[in-house]
Amino acid sequence: MTAAVTQDARTRVLRAAVELFAKQGYDGTSVAQVISQAGVAKGGFYHHFTSKEALLYEVYGDLITRQLAAMDAIVARGSAPGETLRALIADLVESTAASAQQALVFWREQHKLGDERTEQYRRARRRYHDTVTNLIRDGQSAGSFAAVASPEMVTFTIFGVINELPLWYRPQGRKRPAQIATELADFVLAALAVPA
Repeated sequence: MTAAVTQDARTRVLRAAVELFAKQGYDGTSVAQVISQAGVAKGGFYHHFTSKEALLYEVYGDLITRQLAAMDAIVARGSAPGETLRALIADLVESTAASAQQALVFWREQHKLGDERTEQYRRARRRYHDTVTNLIRDGQSAGSFAAVASPEMVTFTIFGVINELPLWYRPQGRKRPAQIATELADFVLAALAVPA
Protein backbone atom coordinates (compact mmCIF):
# COMPACT_ATOMS: atom_id res chain seq x y z
CA MET A 1 0.00 0.00 0.00
CA THR A 2 1.46 3.37 -1.00
CA ALA A 3 1.84 6.28 1.40
CA ALA A 4 -0.70 8.27 -0.66
CA VAL A 5 -3.32 5.52 -0.37
CA THR A 6 -2.67 5.19 3.36
CA GLN A 7 -2.99 8.96 3.85
CA ASP A 8 -6.19 9.01 1.79
CA ALA A 9 -7.71 6.34 4.05
CA ARG A 10 -6.77 8.37 7.14
CA THR A 11 -8.30 11.50 5.63
CA ARG A 12 -11.51 9.66 4.74
CA VAL A 13 -11.83 8.27 8.26
CA LEU A 14 -11.34 11.73 9.80
CA ARG A 15 -13.86 13.28 7.42
CA ALA A 16 -16.42 10.55 8.15
CA ALA A 17 -15.88 10.92 11.91
CA VAL A 18 -16.40 14.67 11.79
CA GLU A 19 -19.63 14.29 9.79
CA LEU A 20 -21.01 11.57 12.06
CA PHE A 21 -19.94 13.20 15.33
CA ALA A 22 -21.53 16.47 14.15
CA LYS A 23 -24.78 14.76 13.21
CA GLN A 24 -25.26 12.18 15.98
CA GLY A 25 -22.65 12.98 18.63
CA TYR A 26 -19.60 11.10 19.80
CA ASP A 27 -21.53 8.68 22.02
CA GLY A 28 -24.08 8.02 19.29
CA THR A 29 -21.43 7.07 16.73
CA SER A 30 -19.76 3.68 16.58
CA VAL A 31 -16.39 2.80 15.05
CA ALA A 32 -18.29 0.50 12.67
CA GLN A 33 -20.33 3.46 11.39
CA VAL A 34 -17.18 5.51 10.82
CA ILE A 35 -15.55 2.61 8.96
CA SER A 36 -18.65 2.12 6.82
CA GLN A 37 -19.01 5.80 5.92
CA ALA A 38 -15.29 6.18 5.21
CA GLY A 39 -15.29 3.10 3.00
CA VAL A 40 -12.18 1.60 4.59
CA ALA A 41 -11.44 -1.84 6.00
CA LYS A 42 -11.45 -2.35 9.77
CA GLY A 43 -7.70 -2.95 9.60
CA GLY A 44 -7.30 0.34 7.73
CA PHE A 45 -9.05 2.18 10.55
CA TYR A 46 -6.92 0.60 13.28
CA HIS A 47 -3.76 1.21 11.26
CA HIS A 48 -4.28 4.94 11.89
CA PHE A 49 -6.35 5.10 15.10
CA THR A 50 -6.08 2.85 18.14
CA SER A 51 -9.57 3.71 19.41
CA LYS A 52 -12.56 6.02 19.01
CA GLU A 53 -11.02 8.34 21.63
CA ALA A 54 -7.82 8.52 19.58
CA LEU A 55 -9.95 9.41 16.56
CA LEU A 56 -11.70 12.21 18.48
CA TYR A 57 -8.33 13.59 19.55
CA GLU A 58 -7.10 13.57 15.94
CA VAL A 59 -10.18 15.51 14.81
CA TYR A 60 -8.52 18.44 16.60
CA GLY A 61 -4.93 17.17 16.62
CA ASP A 62 -4.87 17.30 12.84
CA LEU A 63 -5.82 21.00 12.91
CA ILE A 64 -3.54 22.09 15.77
CA THR A 65 -0.59 20.21 14.23
CA ARG A 66 -0.99 22.24 11.02
CA GLN A 67 -1.47 25.46 12.99
CA LEU A 68 1.65 24.90 15.10
CA ALA A 69 3.73 24.16 11.99
CA ALA A 70 2.49 27.39 10.39
CA MET A 71 3.19 29.28 13.64
CA ASP A 72 6.78 28.04 13.71
CA ALA A 73 7.28 29.08 10.08
CA ILE A 74 5.81 32.55 10.68
CA VAL A 75 7.91 33.18 13.80
CA ALA A 76 11.05 31.89 12.06
CA ARG A 77 10.78 34.71 9.50
CA GLY A 78 11.93 37.14 12.18
CA SER A 79 9.59 39.91 11.03
CA ALA A 80 8.62 42.93 13.13
CA PRO A 81 6.26 42.09 16.03
CA GLY A 82 3.21 43.71 14.40
CA GLU A 83 3.76 41.90 11.12
CA THR A 84 4.30 38.60 12.93
CA LEU A 85 1.15 39.03 15.03
CA ARG A 86 -0.89 39.90 11.92
CA ALA A 87 0.40 36.79 10.11
CA LEU A 88 -0.37 34.56 13.11
CA ILE A 89 -3.92 35.92 13.38
CA ALA A 90 -4.46 35.48 9.63
CA ASP A 91 -3.31 31.88 9.68
CA LEU A 92 -5.34 31.00 12.78
CA VAL A 93 -8.54 32.55 11.43
CA GLU A 94 -8.20 31.06 7.96
CA SER A 95 -7.22 27.57 9.14
CA THR A 96 -9.98 27.53 11.77
CA ALA A 97 -12.58 28.71 9.24
CA ALA A 98 -11.43 26.04 6.76
CA SER A 99 -11.89 23.41 9.49
CA ALA A 100 -14.87 24.99 11.28
CA GLN A 101 -16.94 21.80 11.49
CA GLN A 102 -13.90 19.87 12.68
CA ALA A 103 -13.21 22.47 15.40
CA LEU A 104 -16.88 22.67 16.45
CA VAL A 105 -17.14 18.89 16.85
CA PHE A 106 -14.03 18.88 19.01
CA TRP A 107 -15.19 21.77 21.24
CA ARG A 108 -18.49 19.95 21.86
CA GLU A 109 -16.98 16.53 22.50
CA GLN A 110 -13.54 17.17 24.04
CA HIS A 111 -14.81 16.30 27.54
CA LYS A 112 -14.93 12.67 26.31
CA LEU A 113 -11.14 12.55 26.15
CA GLY A 114 -9.23 10.75 28.87
CA ASP A 115 -6.66 12.52 31.03
CA GLU A 116 -3.67 11.72 28.85
CA ARG A 117 -5.20 13.02 25.62
CA THR A 118 -6.65 16.04 27.41
CA GLU A 119 -3.13 16.88 28.58
CA GLN A 120 -1.78 16.44 25.01
CA TYR A 121 -4.43 18.86 23.78
CA ARG A 122 -3.65 21.38 26.53
CA ARG A 123 0.10 21.22 25.83
CA ALA A 124 -0.44 21.94 22.14
CA ARG A 125 -2.76 24.86 22.87
CA ARG A 126 -0.41 26.19 25.56
CA ARG A 127 2.50 26.24 23.12
CA TYR A 128 0.56 28.49 20.76
CA HIS A 129 -0.75 30.72 23.56
CA ASP A 130 2.73 31.08 25.07
CA THR A 131 4.22 32.02 21.69
CA VAL A 132 1.66 34.79 21.18
CA THR A 133 1.97 36.00 24.78
CA ASN A 134 5.77 36.15 24.53
CA LEU A 135 5.57 37.97 21.18
CA ILE A 136 3.34 40.63 22.73
CA ARG A 137 5.46 40.86 25.89
CA ASP A 138 8.65 41.27 23.86
CA GLY A 139 6.95 43.85 21.63
CA GLN A 140 5.82 45.84 24.67
CA SER A 141 9.29 45.65 26.24
CA ALA A 142 10.89 46.89 23.02
CA GLY A 143 8.36 49.71 22.65
CA SER A 144 6.77 48.26 19.49
CA PHE A 145 3.46 47.67 21.29
CA ALA A 146 1.72 49.85 23.86
CA ALA A 147 1.27 48.32 27.31
CA VAL A 148 -2.47 49.05 27.16
CA ALA A 149 -3.22 45.57 28.54
CA SER A 150 -1.18 42.65 29.78
CA PRO A 151 0.21 40.24 27.18
CA GLU A 152 -2.00 37.53 28.68
CA MET A 153 -5.18 39.62 28.27
CA VAL A 154 -4.36 40.45 24.64
CA THR A 155 -3.72 36.74 23.97
CA PHE A 156 -7.00 35.73 25.63
CA THR A 157 -8.82 38.30 23.50
CA ILE A 158 -7.33 37.00 20.25
CA PHE A 159 -8.01 33.35 21.06
CA GLY A 160 -11.42 34.14 22.53
CA VAL A 161 -12.59 35.47 19.16
CA ILE A 162 -10.94 32.69 17.14
CA ASN A 163 -12.17 29.89 19.41
CA GLU A 164 -15.76 31.13 19.00
CA LEU A 165 -15.43 31.34 15.21
CA PRO A 166 -16.73 27.79 14.54
CA LEU A 167 -19.98 28.73 16.35
CA TRP A 168 -20.88 31.62 14.04
CA TYR A 169 -18.79 31.40 10.88
CA ARG A 170 -20.66 30.26 7.76
CA PRO A 171 -18.77 29.54 4.51
CA GLN A 172 -21.66 31.10 2.58
CA GLY A 173 -21.73 34.18 4.84
CA ARG A 174 -20.94 37.77 3.82
CA LYS A 175 -17.40 37.85 5.21
CA ARG A 176 -14.57 35.72 3.90
CA PRO A 177 -11.97 34.39 6.35
CA ALA A 178 -9.31 36.79 5.02
CA GLN A 179 -11.59 39.75 5.75
CA ILE A 180 -12.37 38.48 9.26
CA ALA A 181 -8.63 38.02 9.88
CA THR A 182 -7.83 41.52 8.63
CA GLU A 183 -10.49 43.12 10.83
CA LEU A 184 -9.38 41.20 13.92
CA ALA A 185 -5.70 41.99 13.30
CA ASP A 186 -6.51 45.67 12.64
CA PHE A 187 -8.49 45.81 15.89
CA VAL A 188 -5.76 44.18 17.99
CA LEU A 189 -2.93 46.16 16.44
CA ALA A 190 -4.84 49.45 16.78
CA ALA A 191 -5.21 48.71 20.50
CA LEU A 192 -1.48 47.94 20.74
CA ALA A 193 -0.37 50.98 18.71
CA VAL A 194 2.15 53.17 20.48
CA PRO A 195 0.82 56.76 20.75
CA ALA A 196 2.65 59.23 18.53
